[in-house]
Amino acid sequence: MAKPSTRYRTVDARPSKESLVKPGELVDLIEVTPLTLTDRRIYNQLLENAWEAIDKPVLHVIAKADLRGSHNSNDRIGESIERLMSAIVRVEAVWDGQAAIERVQLLGGNLEMSRADGLFEYEIPPRLRKIISNSTIFARLQREVMFALSSKYALTLYEMVQKRGNLRWRSSEKFSLDALRGVLGVPKGKLTSWSNLRLRAVDPAVSEVSALSDYMVEILPIKTGRSVTHVELKWWRKDGEATGKAERALQFASPGRHAKAKGTAEELASPKPRPDWLTRRGAALRTETYETAKLRHPGYDIYYVEGEWRAWAATKEPAADPDRAFLAFFRKFADANPI
Repeated sequence: MAKPSTRYRTVDARPSKESLVKPGELVDLIEVTPLTLTDRRIYNQLLENAWEAIDKPVLHVIAKADLRGSHNSNDRIGESIERLMSAIVRVEAVWDGQAAIERVQLLGGNLEMSRADGLFEYEIPPRLRKIISNSTIFARLQREVMFALSSKYALTLYEMVQKRGNLRWRSSEKFSLDALRGVLGVPKGKLTSWSNLRLRAVDPAVSEVSALSDYMVEILPIKTGRSVTHVELKWWRKDGEATGKAERALQFASPGRHAKAKGTAEELASPKPRPDWLTRRGAALRTETYETAKLRHPGYDIYYVEGEWRAWAATKEPAADPDRAFLAFFRKFADANPI
C-alpha cells in the first residue's frame, strides 16, 4: 500500500544562518494599519526568534540590540513595537476547506527593559499562532537581501516573489490594482492612479528586487478598456551570471546599490568586505537544477537543502559539476529526512 502523502507544514521549515522563514499568510496580508520598512524588518526578526515555539503559548525573549540594527538608539524599536501591537491585518486563510478572511493583530503583550542593553519579551497572539500552525506555504528570506532593500514596497515585493518562487509550473500571478495596493501596504488615499503607483512604488521595488535577489521580476499593467485595472506579476530565477551580479550589488553601500538598480551608475566606489554568506555560497546553480530537484523531491524546502549542501561543501574540495553534486546531496538528504 502506498504511503499517504504528508503535507509539509511551514513550522517544520528551519531557518538557517543565511535565511529565515516567513509563513505565506503573513506575506500576502493586507495592512489595515500601514507599517514602515523598519517595522517589517523587526517583525521578521521577532518571528525568526520565536520560530522554535512559534505555535505554542509561550513568551519569547530577544535582546534589544538584535533589533535595532545599525541604529544607535532603541527609540525606533519602541515606536515599531507599538505600531506592530496596534496593527490589524487581513489574512486570507482556509478553514474546513473554505476560503476565509481573518483579521488579527501581529503582536501581543510585551515587556521592554529600560536598559539600553536590556531584553524584550513578547508573545504571538493566539489566533495568529493558529494561522501559522496551519500554514503550508512560506517564503524563505535571505537576511542580506532583507536588510539591503531600501523601501517597504521593495521588501514586500521580495517576500511575495520568495513565497512563489518555489512553486512548480507557475511563474506569474494576476492581481487587481486594489489588491496590489493592499498587499504592498500603500496607505489609503495614496498613489491612487496607476501612473503614480508605478512611479513611486512599483518600478523602484521591481528594480531593487531584480538587482539584489535571486529572481528577475516584472509587474505588467492589464487594461480593462482604457484604464489599468489589474497587473501581472512575473518572476523567473536568474542564471549564474545574473546571480553573480546580484551578489556583487549587495557588497556596495546604499547609494551605489540604488544607482546600480536604476542602471545609472557608471562606476561604483570600492566595495565593502564580501559578506560571509556570499563567500560560502560558491557557484550559482542552473535554473534547470532547481526544477529537477523540485520534480524529484516534491514537498521539500529546496533552498534550505541548498543551504545545507553549501555548508557541507564548504569543507570539501570544489565540485567539478556543482549541479550534479547538489542533486546527489539532495537524494541522500531526502533519504535521511523523509517527509
